[in-house]
Amino acid sequence: MAEVAALATAQVERHRFPDQELRLTLPFHESTPSPSTLVIYRSLDRPNDKLVELLLIARHARQQGVKRLVLVAPYLAYMRQDIAFHAGEIVSQSIVGGFLAELFDAVITVDPHLHRIERLQEAIPIEHAVALSGASRLAELIARKRPDALLVGPDAESAQWVESAAAITGLDYGVCRKVRHGDTHVEIELPGSDVSGRQVVLMDDVASSGHTLARAAEQLLTIGASSVDVAITHALFAGEAMDVIKSAGIGEVWSTDCIAHPSNAITMAPLLADALGQVLAELS
Repeated sequence: MAEVAALATAQVERHRFPDQELRLTLPFHESTPSPSTLVIYRSLDRPNDKLVELLLIARHARQQGVKRLVLVAPYLAYMRQDIAFHAGEIVSQSIVGGFLAELFDAVITVDPHLHRIERLQEAIPIEHAVALSGASRLAELIARKRPDALLVGPDAESAQWVESAAAITGLDYGVCRKVRHGDTHVEIELPGSDVSGRQVVLMDDVASSGHTLARAAEQLLTIGASSVDVAITHALFAGEAMDVIKSAGIGEVWSTDCIAHPSNAITMAPLLADALGQVLAELS
């Protein structure tokens, strides 16, 4: 992304002690004074250590005279727990969002879990909280790979990405209905689209356990789809998720590079660089 945005880059040195504490070193010292604006690029998959890193880096940078701090986090963690479903549950979305708002002047991310709120600013209460979408980049990819595909969302929450991609590509689309009975036990009700002989591409924002995509793919293949591929923004793929997906008969898996993964097939750098340029202009 830095190359596309024409920004200089430097690495934060990271050392883990035997007791699991971290020692971080910023690349600024007497011969290279701290910049007035610092952009931190850190995708927040597997987030626990990374959130501590952000705390240490941001506080130290402020102490060293950095005036403006921007976080580019293509994947933004702890956004799923946006409501307390049971008594005593902690709503992590607002707490982590508030934490980031205290540290940074701007946060840029991609497809955060905002299904019960309309704007990222409701989770991260700062003016420059920017949520981009991976749908347009995935749509470009699908149009090249499967120009006659039927786009299908595995659940109602995926409708926004499928509809956006369909508008860009002109492809047919449908959305499934999901009933979840646990982290890995889901039931899928397919849309009414005729899939017989069609190449189907399942689209979603994130794949974690893989079970939702797997159950949808199995049913689509059972009723006559000629193939089922997957296009997602965030390739979390925890544990044996890729095995679950492949065993369901899914062919190709394409993801953006918001989370580094072997399935990465298209970069978000152009959109991130544009958004970052706008934010830096507004902060200056």
